[in-house]
Amino acid sequence: MVFAPPPGRQFATLDDFWNGTAEWILEVHDTGLPIGESDTVYRGGNEFWSYLHASHQSAGVVDQCGEAVPFPGCTTLWKSRDGGRHFALEQPVCLFACAACPCEHSRDHIGQQQYPRVTFQSDQAYLVYEFGAYVFLRTSVDGIHWSEAAHVPGTWVWWHHNAPCEGVQVIGEHPHIRSELEYNCLVGGPPGIYVEGSLLYVFVALGKAPGHMGCYVGNRHNGAWGLTRCASNPLFGADSGYGPAELLGRDANPYFEFRTISSADVVRVGSHYYMTYEGVRGPSSITVVDDQFGLGLARSTVLAIDGPWERFPGNPIIMDLPGNVGVGHADLVIAGNATYLYTSTPSGTRGRYALVWR
Repeated sequence: MVFAPPPGRQFATLDDFWNGTAEWILEVHDTGLPIGESDTVYRGGNEFWSYLHASHQSAGVVDQCGEAVPFPGCTTLWKSRDGGRHFALEQPVCLFACAACPCEHSRDHIGQQQYPRVTFQSDQAYLVYEFGAYVFLRTSVDGIHWSEAAHVPGTWVWWHHNAPCEGVQVIGEHPHIRSELEYNCLVGGPPGIYVEGSLLYVFVALGKAPGHMGCYVGNRHNGAWGLTRCASNPLFGADSGYGPAELLGRDANPYFEFRTISSADVVRVGSHYYMTYEGVRGPSSITVVDDQFGLGLARSTVLAIDGPWERFPGNPIIMDLPGNVGVGHADLVIAGNATYLYTSTPSGTRGRYALVWR
């Protein structure tokens, strides 16, 4: 499929962007997707699908037993048939069936199937999501009917008295968060997923303040229980600290990923793997919750996911801190000749950016 670039422009690649000869331009201001978190995939022709957690409050969603779904919601399927420009929730019903009716939160995760990431292979689709920092994996042959959830081993959030944790798993001190209100250790949070050949990669957040990007890998046919930590775990981490407390907005960009690094979306272009991810600096004062969000870009330095990575020197991309909620949960989509990015816009919608030559 050949897509038409924005008028007067030509599509570029992520290699071009990294080298400074391309830019992201906002092509569609409002795709109809809620501003929060989704994962959008190209399904051929003019059809795009977007997996997005939604609730009765946000989109009138009910579970498969007919009950209203509480916020933040379950995973739902939104579709576009106009080349990914506009999406609609054709059936406001949770995608995953509950084990029995009525649905139960702890068993079926019905109220928190957050931050879904999905990948399609020729024989199977794979989807991961977060439930209370735990990461769960489901599989499907058609992207509509899904298996039961399988826990990715080792993903959770916990106190020291439950189990010890390693350095990159530690939740450290933040200048504007009371440490006694935090857990001590984290492996999980908003996940990412990538499949190549027989290998399944799942990306997770490691620790907080500073945050790191973690990686699991295993034979995809063995499911979640075949996953073990990548040899290069973590792939990268926040090494600049929170920065001077008085810095806000654009001046704080170098510190945008201090508190958490998560929500990986990975594609391969040429001799590199590219990853968009969410960086959160955390609250700007003790009186607010997280309010400094950014979208980061990184790439592997060699043609290997489980190896060294480098971050784009111009991070964060798209918009400066403080950024809009959801900007870091971006959907990186290569469709035919086009490279698209679905994420929050400056006007507070979920739009589509196109990557074009400068």
